[in-house]
Amino acid sequence: MASTGAPNDPDDFGVWVQPFLGPIAHLAGRLAPCADRDDIVQEVLVRAWVKRQLYDPARGMPSTWLLAITADLAAKARRRVRWHAPLPDVPDPVTGQVDEDIDLARAMTRLSRRQRLAVECVYFAALSIADTAAVMDCAEGTVKSTLADARAKLRTLLEAKDDC
Repeated sequence: MASTGAPNDPDDFGVWVQPFLGPIAHLAGRLAPCADRDDIVQEVLVRAWVKRQLYDPARGMPSTWLLAITADLAAKARRRVRWHAPLPDVPDPVTGQVDEDIDLARAMTRLSRRQRLAVECVYFAALSIADTAAVMDCAEGTVKSTLADARAKLRTLLEAKDDC
């Protein structure tokens, strides 16, 4: 018989969330770079366990539900952390080198919370538009519009840096 939600046994729950730990940690690190990523992951797992009865497989995949919790807790962690610490350099995924001319991490901080979440989910967590809409609790068209606005703002910010 197919499960109707998250498992109630702690061992089964651990097996159920295991495939999503990487994406949870990645999104937590991207959304709250100055917070302790592992603390956020731990909070996500605790909240998911406590609220496991709220997971409805008819509304989406477990990854979507877990990443929505991650986005919420990372946003709260960001608000708790002061932004006096320098942002980490973002290395090129292919070469591993940091391009000093492009400060994407700093430009991302200039996006609205909603724009940043959309960019992080689609481009850094590799979620589909539909899954991102579920994480953001909005329509797919809203995600597309938010992404378009975010890309335009990022383009402006990054091109302005080139003019200096």
